[in-house]
Amino acid sequence: QVQLVESGGGLVQPGGSLRLSCAASGSIFGIFGTTWYRQAPGKQRELVASITNAGTTNYADSVKGRFTISKEDAKNTVYLQMYNLKPEDTAVYYCNMEVTTPRGNYYSWGQGTQVTVSS
Repeated sequence: QVQLVESGGGLVQPGGSLRLSCAASGSIFGIFGTTWYRQAPGKQRELVASITNAGTTNYADSVKGRFTISKEDAKNTVYLQMYNLKPEDTAVYYCNMEVTTPRGNYYSWGQGTQVTVSS
């Protein structure tokens, strides 16, 4: 069974920074790819950033130049470094990982972490 644990959310002032983490545990051989999503109240869930096992990254236009997605394979962990945060970045952030297990590849979701940007 695969478990994803997210951490790093919180309250930050506009212009501040946060780093989110998404750590996978369980019977996994590795991480095939990871996508961070976010969902603000009353809005649909949207893609924020993604990274493949080869390290190829992709970002939503709204976060380009401010957010950086990275991974640490040895720890089965993916990070989302967020700089110059804006009130419109306020949302619950979720990671979604495609993990490789002895039984094949599966997608798993983290529990979500709240990010609030407010003065």
